[in-house]
Amino acid sequence: MPTARGRIDKRQAILDAAITVFARRGYDQACVQEIADEAGVAKPTVYNHLTDKATLFREAMTAATGAAVARHLATLDRLADPGDDLRAVLEEVALDLLRCHCDERSRAVRRLLHAETARFPGLLSLVRGPSGHRVTEALADRLARLALAGRLRGADPSLAAEQLIALLTGPADLRWPVGSPPDDDLVTIAHAAVDTFLRAFAADPPVSQERAIRA
Repeated sequence: MPTARGRIDKRQAILDAAITVFARRGYDQACVQEIADEAGVAKPTVYNHLTDKATLFREAMTAATGAAVARHLATLDRLADPGDDLRAVLEEVALDLLRCHCDERSRAVRRLLHAETARFPGLLSLVRGPSGHRVTEALADRLARLALAGRLRGADPSLAAEQLIALLTGPADLRWPVGSPPDDDLVTIAHAAVDTFLRAFAADPPVSQERAIRA
C-alpha cells in the first residue's frame, strides 16, 4: 500500500504535469492520457487522485497559483531586516517578484485563466481571490513596518504595495505579452520601479543614492 507521502508526491506530479499539458494543448485538446504520461503514472492513477478532467484543471490551476504565492511570500521575507541599504534590498526583492511573474509557469497560468474563464466562471475568484491578495497584503505589511522604523514615508501601505507591484508587472506585461523577457531587461524594470517607488515613498529624498538606470 502506498504511503501518505507517496500519495502526496504522486498527486503533485500529476498537478505539475497537468499544467504543462494544458499550457501546451489548451483545455479542449489536452487529454488525461497525455497528462498521465507526462507525470509518469498510469491513467487510472490520475482518476484516483483527481476524479475528472475539469477537477484536474481546477486543482492544477489552484496548486500552481499557490506555489507562486509561496515563492512571492518567501521573497518578501527579506524585507523584514533589510539592513542599511534599503534600495539594494528592494531591488533584489523586486527582481525576484518580477522573475516569478514572468516565468513560464506563471505565464501559462495567466494564459489558461484568460482562455477558460467562460468555461470555469469561478476560476478567476479561485486564482485571484484570497491567495492572490496575500502577496499584496504581505508586501503592505512589510512596507508599514519600514514606515514605522522611519525608512519610508507614512503613506497608506496597501496603496504603496499596489503601486510597487504595478510598477513591476505593468511594463513587463506591456512589453512582453508573450514569450520570456531577457533577464537583463527584468533587471532594468526592477531598478526603474524601485527608483520611482522611492521617489514617492522614501523617508528622505534619495538624491545621494540615485542610480543611473541601465539602458
